[in-house]
Amino acid sequence: MFADRAKITIRSGKGGDGHCSFRRELYVANGGPDGGDGGKGGDLIFEVDEGLNTLYDYRHKRKFSAGNGEEGGKRKCHGKNGQDLVLKVPPGTVIRELKSGKVIADMSGDNTRQVVLKGGRGGLGNQHFATATMQVPKYAQPGKPALELEVLLELKVIADVGLIGFPNVGKSTLLSRVTNADPKIANYHFTTLNPNLGVVDLEDSKGFVMADIPGLIEGASEGAGLGHEFLRHIERTKMMIHVVDAAGTEGRDPVDDIYKINAELKSYNEDLAKRPQVIAANKMDLMYQEANFLERLKAEFEPQGIPVFAISGVSGQGLTKLLYYVSRRLEEMDSETVVFAQEYFPEDELIYEELPYTVMVEEGVYVVEGPKIEKMLGYTNLDSEKGFAFFQRFLKESGILDELEQKGIQEGDTVKMYGLQFDYYK
Repeated sequence: MFADRAKITIRSGKGGDGHCSFRRELYVANGGPDGGDGGKGGDLIFEVDEGLNTLYDYRHKRKFSAGNGEEGGKRKCHGKNGQDLVLKVPPGTVIRELKSGKVIADMSGDNTRQVVLKGGRGGLGNQHFATATMQVPKYAQPGKPALELEVLLELKVIADVGLIGFPNVGKSTLLSRVTNADPKIANYHFTTLNPNLGVVDLEDSKGFVMADIPGLIEGASEGAGLGHEFLRHIERTKMMIHVVDAAGTEGRDPVDDIYKINAELKSYNEDLAKRPQVIAANKMDLMYQEANFLERLKAEFEPQGIPVFAISGVSGQGLTKLLYYVSRRLEEMDSETVVFAQEYFPEDELIYEELPYTVMVEEGVYVVEGPKIEKMLGYTNLDSEKGFAFFQRFLKESGILDELEQKGIQEGDTVKMYGLQFDYYK
């Protein structure tokens, strides 16, 4: 099965904690602090692999984590950095934040490798906190937490030209005739379930990449059939060849078909409907004299600036003229790949695990609780002047002191945090 979407959870590595230790040597009764720093957590990186053309690998495994940094050691030993994790994706993969749908990275064009989640910074060992007045610091800094994010991977085919049209109008036949692609061709609706790419080589003219976008139906923009799955692949194309059955072999009106599909394009993305189009009036080898669809197509669309070319994907009639026209139009356009701009910046959106806390008043005592506070108390030596000042600064920077004041705390009131009680003074 062709896999062009996948939902996965990605996580960078946590920074290693700084170490708290003291030198212990023969004849040195009270050695100084020698706790080493923690290692940096591994980055979560996406990288383009030209050999891939689906997201199938992400259909079975859903969680991916980079390595955590190791804790610092004695004798100022630095903890080992966590291993980066590189996820390989096909060119054209767009990475979106799952809830908002905003683009984090578009792995297209020159963007072949991007760090999406940075690993947490390692914590400092207690050697860094020694001062003239505090020569035996009994605390070390914890490593920064990991970043975790749910993302949606979408594969959007990178092609200069997209073949669009209702099922069974001859798009696959046309692609196989003019490119090196080898799509499966059968006389059934929706036989093309995968976008097929091929390269058009032209003598004395610049070639281009053409994609056979699977057949559309009415209601595609609302997701009918496989509409959304298919429309997604047209978004990068600079130009579209609208293939219609000009012979009316299945009783369809090609003029009506073009209007219906253009309406679907506009409903899905207005910008798509504004992209240059050319109409390929296909199956001319089956045209009988009574049919006047070709003239109707020209009369209807050429006044709108949309040229109509009579072709036959089977016999090759009219293909050279069509392809050279498309090549000339593409040369007039911007040659750069359409790349979606980044809208979501994980480091700005995901504050490093700012865990919640609660401030409650119980019988005149202000009770402050929260996992980050509990963690802070676990590695801070409040018996030392330096450690207490360190903890006070944390309370201020985290907004806890402001919230206590909003709750009406006054000087001399009691604050309780996990068994620790102290009087509040500004």
